[in-house]
Amino acid sequence: MITPVRWEDGRLVLLDQTKLPTQEVERACTAWPEVADAIRTLVVRGAPAIGVAAAFGVALAARASRAANHAGLLADVEEAIKGLAATRPTAVNLFWALDRMRRLVVAGTDLPPARLRERLLEEAQAIRSEDLAANRAMGAHGAALVPEGARLLTHCNAGALATAGYGTALGVIRAAHERGKVAMVWVGETRPVMQGSRLTAWELVKEGIPHRLISDVAAGLVMKRGEVDLVVTGADRIAANGDTANKIGTYSVAVLARHHGIPFYVAAPSSTIDPSIPSGETIVIEERDGAEVRGVAGRQTAPAASPVFNPAFDVTPAALISAIITERGVFRPPYHFSG
Repeated sequence: MITPVRWEDGRLVLLDQTKLPTQEVERACTAWPEVADAIRTLVVRGAPAIGVAAAFGVALAARASRAANHAGLLADVEEAIKGLAATRPTAVNLFWALDRMRRLVVAGTDLPPARLRERLLEEAQAIRSEDLAANRAMGAHGAALVPEGARLLTHCNAGALATAGYGTALGVIRAAHERGKVAMVWVGETRPVMQGSRLTAWELVKEGIPHRLISDVAAGLVMKRGEVDLVVTGADRIAANGDTANKIGTYSVAVLARHHGIPFYVAAPSSTIDPSIPSGETIVIEERDGAEVRGVAGRQTAPAASPVFNPAFDVTPAALISAIITERGVFRPPYHFSG
């Protein structure tokens, strides 16, 4: 199984996704600032994977702390949580995992610092294990929605690389493939960082799942030609009403799917649902360096002086989403998620 995030010999080991698909290189993190840098620079990416990595970052901060009492350890952990939280603003799993780690420290006043450090590592490992189990459950729920001989389309990477393993949207595809249901997966390249072509296609090659890579602008054409039976994507944050933030370009795919009468599904763990946000209008959308749009793979393709608008995500309205698949089951509109 593809393992993007693991704990080994007191280190957080990450599969460096910036090197894929041509190189499989791992990066070991021994301090929380290294984890924060890995999240910021997309060494590790995907909402669930970011949450898992951040949890281990907190565990690393606790292990490095020389505090001899609870107050000192809490202060050191809070510093790490603040730094990790500042890395990327859109994926709610990051803040969910950090809050879970913070609550454990705050509640651990009766534990010796050494035991509390152990508990934080155990909690990070539990978050990772729970994500793996959730992905497999999601896959089973989602596979039931996939017809025999299905031709699916997916956008960005919501696979093993974006999670603790197995994947959300690609977990659904994996589970359907295991049941012999998948005839073809259309993979959108996902400009500007190319997560579809670099990462999703790489995973599908590894798994032997039949697929074809297309440019993002070809999605409408393959739908019009009747060659797509359903769309399944992941999510980075889901509002209480079902509005969903995902990689930029997802909204366009959802609009095209609705126009052509194709079901559009979102697969995400329940930790991606943020009931504190009533709708997608209040989701903070990360904007990234314009250099990502001015070039491809380090090669400049636009004038350096050209201004760039480079949102990393967009929001798909709940009205365009046929169902939301979580480890708890399949939810259909109208969506009313609560805490």
